[in-house]
Amino acid sequence: MTAKLELFFFYGSIHTYLSVMRIDSLAATAGVEVVWRPFNLREILIEQNNTSFSKNQVRLTYNWRDIERRAARLGVPFAGRPPYPVDPDLLALRVGVVAAAENWCPEYTKATFRAWFLDKKASGTPVHVEAILGALGKSPDAIAKAQAPATDEQLKAAAEAARRLGIFGSPTFAVGQEIFWGDDRLEDAIDYAARSSGK
Repeated sequence: MTAKLELFFFYGSIHTYLSVMRIDSLAATAGVEVVWRPFNLREILIEQNNTSFSKNQVRLTYNWRDIERRAARLGVPFAGRPPYPVDPDLLALRVGVVAAAENWCPEYTKATFRAWFLDKKASGTPVHVEAILGALGKSPDAIAKAQAPATDEQLKAAAEAARRLGIFGSPTFAVGQEIFWGDDRLEDAIDYAARSSGK
C-alpha cells in the first residue's frame, strides 16, 4: 500500500514556506506520496474567530526571526523578511487549485513561494502570477480558469475537507484523520504516514 500524506496549505502563510521547500525530498526518501491540497485558510480563521495573527506585530516579528533561524538550520534559502500580507484577492490560491486539479501544483507552489520569499514578489499579484506561469511553461489561461465557477466549487470542497479534519492553520499534514500542524511537525507526519502503510 502506498503511503500518502496530504499537505493542506495556504499561499499567504509565512510558515508554509519551509515545508513547501522540503516536503518532496523528505517524502520521497521515506517512500511517501504527497497530495497537495491548497485551501482558503482565511475562511477557516474567520469561522474560528482566529484572525489576530497579522495584527500582532510583536508575534509577527518573532515568527519572522524563527523562520530565519529554522531556515538556516535546515539549509533552506532565506533572503530576509518578504512582503506581508499577500494574495489579497486569493489569485495565487485560485491558480493553485487549478494547478492541483491538473497535476502541476508542486512546481507552481514552489515557484510562488520562491518568488515571494527570495525575490520579494508578493504572491497573488497578477503580474507575478503571470510571470510564474510563463516560467513554468503554463498557459495564462490558468488565470481565467482560476476565476471560473468550477474553481469556486473546488475551493468549497477543500475548505470543507479542512473543517472535517479540524484544521486551524497552514501547513497542516494529514494522514487519514490524523493531523500534524506546522513545519516542525513535517518529519513526524512523514514518519507516521510511512509507518501507517507498513513501510
